[in-house]
Amino acid sequence: MGCGVTKSDQFHKQSRKAVTTLRAAVLIQRWYRQYVARTEMRRRYTWNIFQSIEYSGEQAQIKLYNFLGYLMDNFTPTSNERNLISHIFRENEVCRDAEWERYFCFENIEVPEIYSGPHLTFPLTMEQAVGLVEAFRNKKQLHSRYVLQLLLETWKLLRMLPNINRISTCHSKEITICGDLHGQLEDLLLVFYKNGMPSLDKPYVFNGDFVDRGKDSIEIVLILFAFLLLYPRDVYLNRGNHEDHIVNLRYGFTKEVLTKYKLHGKRILKLLQKIFSWLPLATVIDQKVLVIHGGISDSTDLSVIARVDRHKYVSALRPPKRRHMSSARTSIDSDMDEEVWSANRFLHRRGSLVYPKPLGARSSFHNCSLQDFSDRIKVNTEDGQDVHRRRPSTFICGINSSEQQEAVSVLSESVSSDTANEEWKQILDLLWSDPMTPEGCIPNEVRGGGCYWGPDVTEDFLNRHNLQLIIRSHECKQEGYEFCHNRKVLTLFSASNYYDVGSNRGAYVKLGPDLLPYMIQYQASSMTRELSVGQSVGRTERSALKVLREQLFAHKSDLICSFKKYDSGGTGFVSLADWASAVESVMHLNLPWRMLRCQLVTCKTSNGMIDYHDWFNELAIKGPNTDHIDQSLLETLYRHRSTLETIFRIVDTDNSGFITIEDFRQTWKLLSVYLKMAITDEAISDLAVTIDSNHDGSIDIDEFMEAFRLTDKKSRLERGRSMFMGTATDLTKLDEDPTV
Repeated sequence: MGCGVTKSDQFHKQSRKAVTTLRAAVLIQRWYRQYVARTEMRRRYTWNIFQSIEYSGEQAQIKLYNFLGYLMDNFTPTSNERNLISHIFRENEVCRDAEWERYFCFENIEVPEIYSGPHLTFPLTMEQAVGLVEAFRNKKQLHSRYVLQLLLETWKLLRMLPNINRISTCHSKEITICGDLHGQLEDLLLVFYKNGMPSLDKPYVFNGDFVDRGKDSIEIVLILFAFLLLYPRDVYLNRGNHEDHIVNLRYGFTKEVLTKYKLHGKRILKLLQKIFSWLPLATVIDQKVLVIHGGISDSTDLSVIARVDRHKYVSALRPPKRRHMSSARTSIDSDMDEEVWSANRFLHRRGSLVYPKPLGARSSFHNCSLQDFSDRIKVNTEDGQDVHRRRPSTFICGINSSEQQEAVSVLSESVSSDTANEEWKQILDLLWSDPMTPEGCIPNEVRGGGCYWGPDVTEDFLNRHNLQLIIRSHECKQEGYEFCHNRKVLTLFSASNYYDVGSNRGAYVKLGPDLLPYMIQYQASSMTRELSVGQSVGRTERSALKVLREQLFAHKSDLICSFKKYDSGGTGFVSLADWASAVESVMHLNLPWRMLRCQLVTCKTSNGMIDYHDWFNELAIKGPNTDHIDQSLLETLYRHRSTLETIFRIVDTDNSGFITIEDFRQTWKLLSVYLKMAITDEAISDLAVTIDSNHDGSIDIDEFMEAFRLTDKKSRLERGRSMFMGTATDLTKLDEDPTV
């Protein structure tokens, strides 16, 4: 009986212990699920912050280029404003090859004896290509003589290639496809380490966006060109939307080349513009897999793309213009009004900033896609023709019949044909489009160019062309790749740590004869392998929040106006809910603002209220004293900093890094017209005086942009660096700095 009691007690004790263990397991499981959910939410909103800001920058670049193009179409040919920006449009003209050959001349460039970098002879050998890779790995630079020679040989080869490369696998071959590299040499070297360098048995397709944002763009381009020359039937290069000299002005490649090659950088850039325009547009593998950089639209037709003169599109952001010779035998653009006016001089000239039709409200102007804006310009041009037809006496007065025939001929040649416009849109869609989940095809207003296409468009396109898979790049993905549209579209991105260390993996894909994609993922930075998931997400989150704080401060005026709508009493305080609603109404980022309040607002609150004036006071400006500078001008500078720098780069025609005070004023006038806001000459002069500290009459562009970079007092991230330029070394040093 006593034994029975003992067994019962033991059973109850074991039961209670088991229940306690189960409860503990349930609590741990619940905590872990909550932890994973919170981590995933942080990861998603961090990603949303980075991607939204990236796409808004691309959109701003396209809008700026469209705006400048519109002004070019409506300036008088001799105006000062036109001369300021006309050179970037002249570079889009279709020139004879003979006009380019003089840029390739390298014989008069001597290589000094002290040069310790790689030496190249042509035709290249495998040893030289491998030596070039190793030299770049060791931070050595290729001499400009060899750069020019390499570019010349590449140009000769690319001119022989079709618009669409067609390649096939055999039973012993796998084809490796890489996505965006964006100047990140570490990623390319890691791919070569894991997969092997290009060879007869190791063919590669590189799917565009080799340059911009990273710091080693020119090295990547030279490596790819070297292997293309070495194995022209085993290395294939597709053009991306960043193989475009207009995009390069904003995202760093232009500045990188001019910094690394100070003496011959301008010539190298000119040649790269030409070479980029000769890059093939697509690659088809085994007649079943299409590899393109951006995407398709409901009007994409490979037969049209195959016969396009791709080299005419030096920039895909604007249809190409042919060059004509005036009566004075001078080369001019093919705009209708300029041709008639300059060649025959029988019409009155317009003012410098007169539009044939008003641009409309600022909001309507900024919401136009690239196609919409192009169509608008076309309509205005056609309206101009109608005016000439309605006023024949003005058109023919004072000129003889031969001049009339010349004018009519010039007029007819200058009007873009429907075919040319369709070809341009085909290329634009290939380079700029993105897939979407809903069906249909709509303009890509997020980027400002190309379109969004749905699964129904994919299905129709694949059926029409007897294909089974589209491999594209153009979008950063957290895992390095992503399938969509019933696994018939694969997005591939090969630049790891793109937004920040730990933000994303890179990936490449291998295709065998079965055409089943085999994905390989990686991260180039060793730092990411030493961090836990929480540490990695936290580091990326802090970097994104820093960028977001800068964006919030750049919209200070709009935010304060929005806060005042909720603060009817003018107390300077708003509730958390009203704060979140006001911020979203201005920023339109679709972020969990209530949850982000603790990270974004560190000032003291009263009874759960937020002091929005103190919130903005937490931010400071690094650089010169700005108290005497017009505050609206400063806010314009903060908000449109990248756009302003792009205009500076355009105005700096000799690529010296300096502009005159007068050009500085003209730049701000262009920006004021673009933003449809009034900026007084006095405010611009005060800003110029502040920057020109040595009073030499010129302004250093880099110093100016750095002087007005936003710095967050609370930030622990790399101060004074772009979100796209931080490196693992920088962040390691930052973590070791006890003062940060």
